Amino acid sequence: MKKIDVYDIIIIGAGSGGLNIASFMNRVGFKVLLIDKSDKSIGGDCLNYGCVPSKALIHVAKLSHDAKEMQRFLKEKQNMAKIDLSLVAEYVNQKKEVIRVHENAEYFRSKGMDVELGTAKFHSKDTVVVNEKLFKAKKIVLATGSRPRTLDIPGINKVKFQTNETIFDLKKLPKKLLVIGGGPIGMELGQAFSRLGSEVSIIQRRSDFLPKEDIEISQILCKKFKEEGITIHNNSTPVSFEDAHTLVVEKEGKNIQFSFDEILISIGRTLNIQGLDLDKAGISIDKGRLVVDDYLRTTNKNVLVCGDVAGSYQFTHAAELHAGVILSNFFKPKFLWKKINYDYLSWVTYTSPEIATFGLSEQELKKRNMPYRKIIQDFTKEDRAIVDENTAGKLVLFIAKGKLLGGTMIAEHAGELFQELVLANTLGLNIDSMFGKIYPYPTASRINKRAISQIMVEKLTPFSKKVLKSLY
Repeated sequence: MKKIDVYDIIIIGAGSGGLNIASFMNRVGFKVLLIDKSDKSIGGDCLNYGCVPSKALIHVAKLSHDAKEMQRFLKEKQNMAKIDLSLVAEYVNQKKEVIRVHENAEYFRSKGMDVELGTAKFHSKDTVVVNEKLFKAKKIVLATGSRPRTLDIPGINKVKFQTNETIFDLKKLPKKLLVIGGGPIGMELGQAFSRLGSEVSIIQRRSDFLPKEDIEISQILCKKFKEEGITIHNNSTPVSFEDAHTLVVEKEGKNIQFSFDEILISIGRTLNIQGLDLDKAGISIDKGRLVVDDYLRTTNKNVLVCGDVAGSYQFTHAAELHAGVILSNFFKPKFLWKKINYDYLSWVTYTSPEIATFGLSEQELKKRNMPYRKIIQDFTKEDRAIVDENTAGKLVLFIAKGKLLGGTMIAEHAGELFQELVLANTLGLNIDSMFGKIYPYPTASRINKRAISQIMVEKLTPFSKKVLKSLY
C-alpha cells in the first residue's frame, strides 16, 4: 500500500480563492497542501490570462488613445507611429512577473506550506492523488477555476482563434480583429485593440451587450464604442467559417461574411471539473455544474468550492468572498455559520468609460417585490466632468428608507468613484451620512452627493420651509 501524507487541509487550485484559504490556514498554524498544475499556473486566471494582463494592455491602449487625442491641441499635426505589439506584449509580461514574485511555488514553500505541482484527482472521499502520490485531509477545497468556452460551429478547425489565454502573446497588431461575444472580456479587449490601431468588429448573439448591466448604461458605452470606430453587431449569430479568415454570420435572416486577421472568442466560461474523478469522492454534478449548498459545500460535505468553479459570479473578488465564508465557517459552530450572499457584491467592467455596479439590480428588486426609489443623475452639470469631457456619464441608484439597495455608474474611473456607495450599501449606512460629507472641489466623486441631494431636496416641503423661516 502506498504511503499517504496527511494534512489538515488540501487546496486544489492556486488562484485567488485557493491562495486566500491556503495562506490564512498556513498563517494560523495548520498543515496545508497547495496543489496546482504547474508553477506558471499559480496565480490562476487572474494573474496569467485575466485581470492583470488585460489591465496592463488597457493601460497601454489608453496611452495610445490619449496621444491621438492630443492632436487637437497641436498647431502642427504629427504622424502617429504604429504600435509595436511585441513591445506591448513584453510590457504585459513584465507586469505579470512583478506580481509572480510572490505567487510561485518556492515562495509559498518558504512560508511553510507544502506545494505539489501536477494534475490532481480524487482517490476517495478524503484523499487525492497527484504524481502517483496520495494525500489525505480533513477538508479539501476545490478552486480549479474555469477556462474559455469554445465556439462549436462548422469550419472552426480551419481557424487559429484567440481567447483570453492566448491573445496577450500576439506579437503583431491585427489589421482586422473580430470579437465574438459582447461580455466584459470581449468589450474590454475589443476597445483596447481598437485604441492600439486595429479595426474592430464585435459580434453578439443577444440584442444587448453586457447583459448583467442596466440597458440604459450599456447603451451609453455602445455609443462611445461607435464614436471610437468600433463596429457593433447585435442579434448576430456565427454560422460557420468559410476559411481561416472568413466568418459567416446570420443576422435578420441574412448571411453576412466578415473577414479578419485575428478572431477573439469570448462567449463564456467552462468550469474546470473534468478529470477530477469526482464520483470517487461522492461529489455530484448537475447540468455541468457541481451541486453546492449555501455554505459552498459539495455533496461531500468535507469538500468545498471556491471561485469560478462554484458556478456563480466569476470575479477574483467573488473568489475572495467565497474564501471569507469558508474560513469563517471553519472556526464556528454550525448554528453560527455564514451562508454565501451576493446581495452586496460589486463589479467593474474596465472599458472607457468604466461601468461599476453594486448591490441589488432593479430586476432583482422587482423579483423580490421590494419597494424602492430610482434616482438617475447624469454628469452634464458636474464641474469636474465638464472639464474632463466626461459629461456622458450617468449614475443610477436604488434607495429605500434612506438606504442604498444597489446602483450602477458609467464614467471614467467609475470603479473608484463608486467605492463609497459600495461601503454605504454593505454597511447599511443612511444616505444622510453621505450628504453631510464635505467633498473637496472639484473631485469627480461629488456626483454621488449630487445624486443623493435629489432625495434631500424633496424634504423641503412647504411645511418644513415655514418651520425654517420661523426658526430663522
